[in-house]
Amino acid sequence: MIKLIILFLMIFTPVYSQQKNNPELVEEFMDMGFGIFIHWSMDSQLGSVISHSMVGASEKYLDKYINELPKTFYPDKFDPDEWARLFKVAGAEYVVFTTKHHNGFCMWDTKTTDFNIMNTPYGKDITGMLVKSLRKYGLKTGFYFSPEDFHFLYKRGTLISRKRAMSQITENKELLEYDKKQVAELVEKYSPIDIFFFDSFKKGPIVQYVHSLDPKIIVTRGEMATPEQKIPDGPMPGPWETCMTMGTQWQYKPTNENYKSGTEIIEKLIEIRAKGGNFLLNVGPKPNGEIPIEQEERLREVGLWMFVNEEAIKNVRLVPYKINEGKIWFTQYQKENAVYAFYTGQKDWFKGMRRSLLMESIRATEKTTVSTLGQNDLVVEYWPANNPETRFIQQKNILEVSVSRAHRLYNNKIWPNPVVVKLTDVEFVEK
Repeated sequence: MIKLIILFLMIFTPVYSQQKNNPELVEEFMDMGFGIFIHWSMDSQLGSVISHSMVGASEKYLDKYINELPKTFYPDKFDPDEWARLFKVAGAEYVVFTTKHHNGFCMWDTKTTDFNIMNTPYGKDITGMLVKSLRKYGLKTGFYFSPEDFHFLYKRGTLISRKRAMSQITENKELLEYDKKQVAELVEKYSPIDIFFFDSFKKGPIVQYVHSLDPKIIVTRGEMATPEQKIPDGPMPGPWETCMTMGTQWQYKPTNENYKSGTEIIEKLIEIRAKGGNFLLNVGPKPNGEIPIEQEERLREVGLWMFVNEEAIKNVRLVPYKINEGKIWFTQYQKENAVYAFYTGQKDWFKGMRRSLLMESIRATEKTTVSTLGQNDLVVEYWPANNPETRFIQQKNILEVSVSRAHRLYNNKIWPNPVVVKLTDVEFVEK
């Protein structure tokens, strides 16, 4: 039935009404808070920028890239279940996979072009395998898709460039029809798809096309702001999502790479959520299909922090007035009338030691309760005389919360990452 609907739309619907994301599904998307981006193509073998090395390249380079590089792409260590387990442990709710980047190489079993994963020594449908594993572990499925296609341009003798008119679907009707066939194929083969991320300068027609195929698909890039490699200075109107690398490159970079620390990544996640956005954190697998150990390490550090504190990240929204006071950031969960205060920038916080959070924009009431996420506030291991209860005092203009970091998470008893305090039934003070 899906196949017949798609065929009908392709033949009889040349112009589409302006459809938008379903508002209820957008709210569910913003509840998720944290997702994983995956940039992976056959040029990961080179350790180069994904796709863009084709722009300005010599004829010899392009010939080798298109005709020789697929012959050595053999990700025999690809284990989609292992990927899904890692992403689940990291606390992600959704995953966006590069089905086709600008180079035009398709990571699924497609009938639209021979430039695809099936014509490699590996010869298996990587996209289909990953989708199955993501669903197995309860993760939402998203597809990155580039309407721009350098291989398509090359085969037609068109100079490869993103800035020339013929590289855009609004100016190249043949390219638009080609992309529509590929998107229809993805929807037909792998539905239900939760998210599409369209990466091109001109994307309106393909966005409307995917809406017509399945109105339940959320389009991120193409329908909402998607800041790349940066966090906006403040909250943005409407839903938005920041996508960012762990290092400097989207695809696997075996040398000359500089990674963010786990603490930096966690604090970026906090800032993004406090400003009302989602965080799409990128992974660049190795050409053999393994997640690089440096990236796995950071995902597991994020995972430990999320295991303790995810209720402050998921299903939360902006607080009114002030989203942060210095190094203290806030989110709120309205269903429980709860506010979460993230105490960032802390160094060498030893188990059982106390520190204070001072806040002017929040005021306690007679019903206010406070607790520190992840700990029961009753005991400090090996320190029975220590009372680790989280407590507060409402001064005239300052709410002071005293926190004993009682939870032992590292063997050396020192915790470098943000501690989160949950406050219920508080009032916000407009300053």
